[in-house]
Amino acid sequence: MPVSSPLTPKSTLRHRPIGSQATQQEPPRVPRASRTHTQKPTPATTAPGDIPTWKPAQPLPARRRQRLLLVGIGIGMILAVVLVLLGQLLMGWVGTTWDDLHYGRPRTFQTDAFVGHEAGTRPSHFITLNLQGRIEIIELPGGDAAHARIFVGPHLYGQNADLVPITLQFVDTQHNHHPDMLVVFQGTRLTYRNERGTFQPVSPTGS
Repeated sequence: MPVSSPLTPKSTLRHRPIGSQATQQEPPRVPRASRTHTQKPTPATTAPGDIPTWKPAQPLPARRRQRLLLVGIGIGMILAVVLVLLGQLLMGWVGTTWDDLHYGRPRTFQTDAFVGHEAGTRPSHFITLNLQGRIEIIELPGGDAAHARIFVGPHLYGQNADLVPITLQFVDTQHNHHPDMLVVFQGTRLTYRNERGTFQPVSPTGS
C-alpha cells in the first residue's frame, strides 16, 4: 500500500464518508451590523398631537333655552289655530252638503198634517221654501190646491242665508185638533196660532 507523501496535495486524498453517528450542528447566526431593529409603534407615536380630545357638550344658556321654549309654544299655538280653522271649514262643508241632499236648492221642506182645515179625510199638505232668504209657507187644505194659502215669514240675513233649511212642526197645545204651526230655522221657532180656520203669526221665541 503506497504511503502518501507529505508533499501530496490534499485533493488527491480519498473521500471519507461521515459516520452515521456524527451530528451536524449549525453555527450560531450572528446578526449583521447593517440590519436595524424596528421598534413597534406605540399609541403615543401613532396618534397625531393636533386632534382635539372629546369633551362633553356644554348645557345651553338659560336665555337660549327660554327662547327655544317660547318659539316652540308659538309654533304650537299657530298650528292649533290652523287646525281649528280647517276643522270649521270642513264642518261647514259637510253641513252644507248634507242640507243639499235633504232639502235641495232652494231649500224646500214638505209635510202632511191634520190641522182642522180639511173638508174631507185627506190631511193638509204644507210646503216651506227659502227663496233667497225669504221664508214662504204654502198650505194646501186637504190636499186641495184650489184653496191654497201662502204665509210669508221673515227675511233672513247674513252669509249664506239662502241656504238655511226651514222646517215645520205642529203642536196641539189646546187638544182641540187644531194644532199650532211652528216654523223652525237656525235654532228659532216662529209660532203661527191656529185660529178661525187659518194661522196667525206670533212673536218668535228661541228654541
